[in-house]
Amino acid sequence: MNRPEISVVVPAYNEEMNIKPLYDRLLSVLAKISPYFEIVFIDDGSHDETVAEVLKMRALDERVKLVSFSRNFGHEMANTAGFRTALGQAVVIIDADLQDPPELIIDMYEKYKEGFDVIYAKRKTRKKESFIKKSTSKWFYRVLKFMSDTEIPLDTGDYRLLSRRAVDELNRFSEKNRFFRGLTHWIGFNVTYVYFDRDERHAGETKYSYIKLMKLAVDAIISFSYKPLKLFTLFGFCSAGFGFLLMLYWIIKKMLFGNPTDGWTSTVTIILFFFGIIMMQISVVGEYIARIYEEVRERPLYIVGRSEGVDPDRVSEKNEIKNYGIDHEA
Repeated sequence: MNRPEISVVVPAYNEEMNIKPLYDRLLSVLAKISPYFEIVFIDDGSHDETVAEVLKMRALDERVKLVSFSRNFGHEMANTAGFRTALGQAVVIIDADLQDPPELIIDMYEKYKEGFDVIYAKRKTRKKESFIKKSTSKWFYRVLKFMSDTEIPLDTGDYRLLSRRAVDELNRFSEKNRFFRGLTHWIGFNVTYVYFDRDERHAGETKYSYIKLMKLAVDAIISFSYKPLKLFTLFGFCSAGFGFLLMLYWIIKKMLFGNPTDGWTSTVTIILFFFGIIMMQISVVGEYIARIYEEVRERPLYIVGRSEGVDPDRVSEKNEIKNYGIDHEA
């Protein structure tokens, strides 16, 4: 069997209504690139009929493959499993909701043929998204760019194409808390982008609540920068300096004018303000320590409950595919 020229990795969580429409559009696009391709669906512990829909597609086309997690391990782990499974010389990652047009893969592939290793899709517009969603997304990327020590482009998602050597380098990573969009730029190589207009979701609802988006933001910043610690260190020195000058002012005022220091309200306010800052500093340090704790436990990144058409050797020794009560189909 010929090795795929291009692989498309599709993380999916409760996307039963989007599997067939996505497959149809991908089939049309990939056929224009090469007859040798694969579509790898990574089911992130869905509770609906996502797996059943993928299996229907596989029954018609053996180039459709499935990796299904034993439970929900998160979008970043689904990306990781997809890259470890994909066989193609070029690998595309695309969400299942059809907000990212599969037809853009042709433009990405042309850039890949020009010698680029990472081709990401950069949004020009976002259809039917709330003002709050657009604003928070805009500020997230700009804060991340300021905080990060790695250049991370603005207004991008996971949708991108990577060369085989870029994927192989990503597969060497074993860290638990990942921010895929940052890692693809951290590895270096030749990077470019293509513009596109982001569509509205084809069916279903977004799986990213504001709480999950906040967690993603924290993971992204802490995974790629020590600046939060540096900023709080700087603020600590400034606060100490301000406190020292204020103390001198009160002492001099008392010695020269004999005036007692009044203003209990202001004193308590200042104490509470700096207590809040200290708690924030402790929380930031705690986030870094928690990530160290997760790393030293050395648990598997994910557990696969079922796979169809996937070679178990493509996954690392700590995440080998085990089919519980289901025969593996190669």
